[in-house]
Amino acid sequence: MADLIDRLTASVPSWGAKLAYGDSIVVGGQELVPVAVAVFGFGGGEGSGAWPEPGTTAAGHGDGSGGGGGGYALPIGAYVGGPHGVRFRPNPVALMAVAVPVLSAAGWAVARIVTAAHVGRAAG
Repeated sequence: MADLIDRLTASVPSWGAKLAYGDSIVVGGQELVPVAVAVFGFGGGEGSGAWPEPGTTAAGHGDGSGGGGGGYALPIGAYVGGPHGVRFRPNPVALMAVAVPVLSAAGWAVARIVTAAHVGRAAG
């Protein structure tokens, strides 16, 4: 099992690079290279057994193994070639997906600061 996990872990850099930067393509006469954030995770397990409990039940036995993994790639934009050189163009959907929680947290923080300042001024 450990050998399998080691082999999977060793191959992640080539997977990650391939998912993070796709093959260049031409769209509408412009060459672009898609860009994504790639995330991976792996886990594994093993086991053995024989745990006798005196006075309760018969002696136990065991075996085991297991493993799993997963990952995803979130497309964040593309590098696009043009007359002014190569520029990064963000994916608006991914930008909004990231901006909503960030702006919500910032709004919550500002509301807390304003409330604390108001309460402090009323007490003083």
